[in-house]
Amino acid sequence: APGYWSPLQEGSNFEFSFITKPLEPFRDRVVLITGLDATGSAATPDEPGGDHARGANLLSGARPRRDSVSPYLGVTIDQIIANKYGKDTLLSSIQLGIEDAGNNTGNCNWGYSCSYSNSISWPTPTTPLPTEINPRMAFERLFGDGASADERVVDRKRTGSILDSITREIANLKKGVPAGDQVKLDNYLENVREIERRIQNITSNPEASGTSFEVPFGIPANNDSHFRIMYDLIAVAFQADITRVATLMLGRDLSSTNFPTCGWNGPWHGTSHHGDIPANKANYSKINRYHVQNLAYFCEKLRNTPDGDGNVLDHMLIYKGTNMGNSHRHAHEKIPVELVGGIDGKFKGNRHLVFPDNTQRNSNMLLSILDMYDIHLDHIGDSTGRLPGLA
Repeated sequence: APGYWSPLQEGSNFEFSFITKPLEPFRDRVVLITGLDATGSAATPDEPGGDHARGANLLSGARPRRDSVSPYLGVTIDQIIANKYGKDTLLSSIQLGIEDAGNNTGNCNWGYSCSYSNSISWPTPTTPLPTEINPRMAFERLFGDGASADERVVDRKRTGSILDSITREIANLKKGVPAGDQVKLDNYLENVREIERRIQNITSNPEASGTSFEVPFGIPANNDSHFRIMYDLIAVAFQADITRVATLMLGRDLSSTNFPTCGWNGPWHGTSHHGDIPANKANYSKINRYHVQNLAYFCEKLRNTPDGDGNVLDHMLIYKGTNMGNSHRHAHEKIPVELVGGIDGKFKGNRHLVFPDNTQRNSNMLLSILDMYDIHLDHIGDSTGRLPGLA
C-alpha cells in the first residue's frame, strides 16, 4: 500500500509505519528494506502480462519459464538452506499454506503453469513442492498419527520397526543380486538408514511428540484461527527440532479472501487494485497490517521459546515479502521486505535500508542471506551481486 508501508526515516531508530507498526516490539530484530525490485516477475516486451503467474520468483530470484506443461524456475532459497541444515532433522523442510489451490492445474495465466502460483518452494528447477493447508494433516506429518502424545511416540517407533524389517529383507536380497545392481541397493539402504536415524533423533526428544500442542481437527472456520494455528505448528516444529526450514504461503495470486477483523471486509485482490485513491489505499493497508500482526504473533512465540543461550528468534531469520510493489499497477519495483531474526548474531536489526530506484534486486538480498547461513554462491536467479549493508 503506497504511503503506508515504507518508514519516513532511513537507518536506525526509524519510526514504524502503519503497516509495520506491529513489529515495533521486535525492533532490535527487524530490518525493513525499501527499493528492491523483483525483476524476474516483471512483464517484458517478449512476455507481456502474466503478472499473477510469476509469484514463485520471490524465493528463487529466477524468471519462471512460460510453459503450462513443463514448468521451469530455479531452486528457492529455503530449499538451498534446507539442503545444508535439514540433514539432521526428521523433515528437511515443511511447506504450509492458507488457501486451497482448488482446480488450478495446467495453464493458469498467460500460458504459465499453475505451479508458479501454487508453490513457492522448489528443490529443483522443475519440482514445485505442494503446500499443506490442513492443520491436522500438517500436525500428523510433524508428530505422527495419534490423539495423545503416547500414541504418537508409538507411531514413530512403529515406523522405525518397519524400516528395520525393510533393511533386513534387502540385506538378504543382496546375496542374489548382480554386482551391477549392488550400488543401487546400497544407495537405497543408505536412504533407509538416514530416515531411521532421523526418527531415532525425534523419538529421543521429549518435545517431538507435540506434548504441549492440542491436536487440530482440520481447517478452521475463520482466517484468524487458521493463520495462528499454522504459525503455532511452525513454532513447535522448530522447538522440537523436527525441521529448521519452513515456508507459509499466506495467499495466492487473485485471492478473493477477505479478513473482516482487520477493519475492512473487501476481497484481497479486488482491494489491491486501489486505483491510487486514498480511501482505497487505506483499506488495502489494513489488510497488509493484518498480515504483519499475525507475523508479530509468530515472532512473540519464537522469542518466548528458549533455545540454547537465547531464544528461537535469536537463531533464525524470517523473510516476509511479496513480488509486487504497487499492486494496482502490477509494478514489481520497490517491493516491501520485512526481515526478522538474529542468525546467531550475524543479522543486526533496528534498521531501515533504502536503495535508489532501479539499482538493487530482490535476488541480491537472497544471495546475501545465504552468505549469513555460510552458503556462498556466485549468484541466485538474476542476481547481480550482494546487497550492500545487509550483513
